[in-house]
Amino acid sequence: MQINVAQQLKAPIGTTRNYEINEIVDIAGGGSLVQGKVRLTRTNRGILVKGTLHIDIEVTCSRCLSLFNCPLTLNIEEEYFPASDVASGASLPLPDEPGCFTIDEHHILDLTEALSQYALLVVPMKPLCREDCAGLCPRCGHELNQGPCGCPPQETELRWSELRECLSTSSPLSPSPLEDMRKRGHERTTHQFSLLNNLELGSSQHIIN
Repeated sequence: MQINVAQQLKAPIGTTRNYEINEIVDIAGGGSLVQGKVRLTRTNRGILVKGTLHIDIEVTCSRCLSLFNCPLTLNIEEEYFPASDVASGASLPLPDEPGCFTIDEHHILDLTEALSQYALLVVPMKPLCREDCAGLCPRCGHELNQGPCGCPPQETELRWSELRECLSTSSPLSPSPLEDMRKRGHERTTHQFSLLNNLELGSSQHIIN
């Protein structure tokens, strides 16, 4: 995505030009359609690019591992610095800024690298082809979005079987297993206190007699 800015570099500071973007750009190793608008503004150092672009890039679903087009919105704001003087053609010193974008000696401003960097920043960490993606069968690797596989239902681990049984047999009005344990603990403590009181009462009566 290249724009010739030779005439704008000759213009006064503050001069702006608007561009419609609608073309295929090589992003992340594949051609992606980029659409939107950008505004180029002449600054005292170069050209400031601001705009909002929409792009679809091909990514891999984190659940089913299938490829799909992921829509992204890029809000770009970058300043480009000329590598040569537009009038004399002499080389110009570039700012001591790591990763700064430049306008080449032919006065071409290329947005491709900036778009690639912005796209990588907004791609989801775990992209999903759809919210309800069923993923892959952990046994045979069948893509479950295409329907169930022939694998038998996965058996529940033994350590969870008792808890699952308690949850399945308890009614909505019955106490949960945790509440039942607390109730039993309370009853046990009450019983212990009752025994202590009886012992103390018996000792007192023995002393009186």
